[in-house]
Parts: sequence; C-alpha cells; structure tokens
Amino acid sequence: MPTTTMHPDRLFPSDPVTRDLARELYAGIADAPICSPHGHVPAKMLAENRPFASPTDLLITGDHYVTRVLHGAGVPLGRVQAPAGEPAVDPREAWRVLAAHWHLFRATPVQYWLEYQLGEVFGVTRRLTAESADAVYDEVAERLGEDEFRPRALFERFGVDVLATTDDPADDLAAHRALAADPTFSGRVLPTFRADRIMDPSAPGWLGAIDRLAAASGISCGTHAGLLEALRARRAFFREVGGTATDTGVADAWALPLDAAEAERIHAAGFSGRATAAEGVAYRRDILYRLIEMAADDGMVMQLHPGVHRNHHVPTLERHGADTGHDLPLPTTFTVPLRRALNDFGTGTALRLVLFTVDETAFSRELAPLAGFYPSVYVGAPWWFLDTPDAMERYRRSITDSAGFAKTSGFIDDTRAFCSIPARHDMARRADASYLASLVATHRLSEADAAEIAVDLVQRIPYDTFRIPR
Repeated sequence: MPTTTMHPDRLFPSDPVTRDLARELYAGIADAPICSPHGHVPAKMLAENRPFASPTDLLITGDHYVTRVLHGAGVPLGRVQAPAGEPAVDPREAWRVLAAHWHLFRATPVQYWLEYQLGEVFGVTRRLTAESADAVYDEVAERLGEDEFRPRALFERFGVDVLATTDDPADDLAAHRALAADPTFSGRVLPTFRADRIMDPSAPGWLGAIDRLAAASGISCGTHAGLLEALRARRAFFREVGGTATDTGVADAWALPLDAAEAERIHAAGFSGRATAAEGVAYRRDILYRLIEMAADDGMVMQLHPGVHRNHHVPTLERHGADTGHDLPLPTTFTVPLRRALNDFGTGTALRLVLFTVDETAFSRELAPLAGFYPSVYVGAPWWFLDTPDAMERYRRSITDSAGFAKTSGFIDDTRAFCSIPARHDMARRADASYLASLVATHRLSEADAAEIAVDLVQRIPYDTFRIPR
C-alpha cells in the first residue's frame, strides 16, 4: 500500500550528475537551524504552550492554502471552517472532507507540506484516503496528546532559532515579553510592526485602529502629525522588545508625500467619516512614504508586499472574514512608484527595503535591477502564489544575473500553519540546492562556491538582511 513516506531525492534534478551535486549541497544545509523572519504564527501559542486542539485545527482550519484548494473545487468553505460567530465545525468531519478530496492536492506545494507534516512530524506512514481518514486522524490526535507535540517542544524539534510574528502597532507584545523572560525557552520570537490598518482613512475600521494606537502610545492621533509621532513611539517599543522589522501590505507601491496642510485635511475628513476613496489612496501613499522615511531613520527593516487584491469575494468576506483564501494577485510595478522615496533615502546605509511581489514578471524587470543599484533594496523570496518549487527556480533564474544571492531576503515561509514551517524550509533548501547544482553542472559556479552560497542562504543572509543578531 502506498505511504506518505517522502522520497529522499524529492525536488532534485532527474539528471544523475546534477542530482548528485544537489544531494551533496542539500546535505550541508538540511539540518541547519531555521530562521523565519516573516510569518504569522502567534506568539501567544508558544507562550501558553497548550496542546493543539485537534488535527483539523492544526492542519486545516485557518490555513487558507488548504481551504482554498477545496473551495476552488466546489467544496463549501463552511464544511471545513465555521463562519464567524457560528459553532466550530466537527473536526473529524472536516478531516474526512480533506481526505475525500486528497486528489485535488496532487503535485501542488500544499500536498508537499501536508505529506511532510503527516510523515515527518507525526510519523504517519499510511496514505491519506477517504477510507483511511479516521485512522490517520486518530493517529495524529494521539500524538497531539503527548507533551512532545506541544508548541514549544515542536519549536525545538523543528530547529527554529528565530521566528518573527506579525503584530498590530497597538499590541502590548505581552507574549513576546513573556517568552524573552522565560529561562526555559531558548528560541527567539520577534515582533514585526504592521501598520496597515491605519493607512487608509476611508476604510472601515480606520477610526478604531487610530483609537487603539493612541491608547497604546499615549499620544493623541487627532492630527496627521500626532499619528506619525505615535507610530514612531510604537516602533521604538517594538525595537525594545526585540523587533527588527516592519511589514506593509498595500494595493500598490506608490510612496508619495502630501504637503502638511493636505495631509491634515484628509486626516480630519477621516475623523468625521467623510474621507473619499481617492483621498484614502492619497493618504495611504503618503503614509507609505512616511514609513520608509521612518525606516531610514530608525533602521528597522521594511518589508513591502504590494499587488494583492484583498478579499476579492465579498460574500466570503462577509461570512468567513479576511484571510480565507480569496486574495488574488495583481500586476505590480515598483520602479516609478518608489522613485521619490528611493531618491530621498535609497542610497543611505540605514534604510533596508525588502520588496516582495506575486507578479513574477516584476522579478527580472524591476526588483532585481532595483536591488542591483540601490544599496537599500533587497529582493524578497517567492511569496504566496509563488511559494512553489517551479516558481523558486524561476525566481533564481530571473534575479541572479542582476542581484546575485546576497541581495535577497533568504527564504520566507509566511505561514500561519505552525507545523508547515519545517516543510516549507525543506522545500526551499532543496529548490536552492537544485538550482545551485545546475550552475555547477554547467560550469558557471564552482562546487566550493555553491556550497558556500547554500550555507549563506540559510545561516547568514536572512540574519543579515533582517538585521537579526546571530
């Protein structure tokens, strides 16, 4: 009977010579500690260290990579994830839905991640099918009852050295502070400052986000100038708690400052609920410029993720909320939108701007050339829809000519699914080993240089790029 045991040569080239090179390169980095400088696993989970509730909660619920595949084949989202405010779905029934539709995941990265988790993390050797669903569920559930499968034990077992979270500017970071003060926890969990909710005064929820920021900072945000002061204060607090980076997800990369009077006018319109969509766009672009300006001042690494149409399907948003699989890529440009900010700050030594895209045409056309000139610009790893072995290879082939390896971010797992972290890093390490092996096989790179680069990609580059102490 087929099992979930993964082939040791997975993702390596089929050519025997290149495959042998890839094996050797991968062996040198397979067990290296994991640095995860961008992700969405909550620090509270590690601080509380409670057992995971069920296999479904851990591997399905809330993982939009999984639920999106099911929904795209016509499986109602409510069968695996309860709408907001409604009772949770029966975890065993949701698991049966996944098993019955396992064929949908064939050859996708989601299959790789799930099979890795089942086989490598939980020791499951039987194949997941409709018939084996309950047996596999019971096997994983039994493991989750053991202390060795609590969050902190898995953190250590996965070899995670650094895990960055994503946090609202008003967050008190209590879980981060508790972990840092706990002598029994040896890992590092770093907060990442994400201020998206305060950027558009025409958006629902803006006033609430502003009020929370004012309360957390102790600074009135009734003016645009006050808002900027509050953001600076909260950035300083994040740095005190160990944060080295910020993250910004916006519709486009335009960063254009408003003059003070216009910024205050739009800010006041937002407070009265009268800001128009056009004013919201102008204000958001001003705030993006101000965040880049702050990064050039305080040295926090700025990650920029533009070019996603958030919450494309309104009925799903209304019933299930955000981050449920219906965000979609948009064509994205960087060169002209960032010109003003890069002219003002891009050649300094303080600014570190890591640019991500889900429009892979931008890699060779814009991101790699920008990184090739501006000391401040780094090319972010393939992200979201591009977090696949084939896209990782296309990424390297697109950017290496202009940006090399040193001007990249290192791998970014960008996940909420805690147990998929080692699976995702394993995939990236194998993909990079394969690419480097292809360069050696065509005599574009020596074996010694390829081995050094492979190690740098996991042990030096992510730390240096995100200014994380080693």
